[in-house]
Amino acid sequence: MNVEFINPFLSSMLNVMSTMAMMELTPEKPKLKQGEVAKGDVSGLIGMVSDQAKGSLSITFEGTLAIATMKNMVGEGPDEVNEEITDLVGEITNMVTGGAKRMLSEKGFEFDMATPMVVSGANHTINHKAEGPVVIIPLSSEHGKAYIEFSFD
Repeated sequence: MNVEFINPFLSSMLNVMSTMAMMELTPEKPKLKQGEVAKGDVSGLIGMVSDQAKGSLSITFEGTLAIATMKNMVGEGPDEVNEEITDLVGEITNMVTGGAKRMLSEKGFEFDMATPMVVSGANHTINHKAEGPVVIIPLSSEHGKAYIEFSFD
């Protein structure tokens, strides 16, 4: 897994959460993920293709963090994960990927991106679009955790 791919996504995620939701997330140590079950309650998954690589990214939020994110962004939010929250996670996935795509483009990597797909519920699964290993980076906050996963061929 090329760190040149990972850092723009991590940087973009931290930027989106601090500017849009006024939240600071603290990255923890990246590790290889085993299995397809998500670590949180709602996930945005987006496929990416370039001449150099094919892969996907997912961002998973624990319900408490997703709800707090919405409340910080729009001033109000539901008390449980619902359609508004899944829409928000899809939007955040789009914003993070768009920011990372800009940074990667500056390094000469051009990606086409699909529309994010959002999955929610306890023990939902994430099926990455690449054959490579899945790297997961936990991000902690006072409201719960988020997880970024990457897999590139």
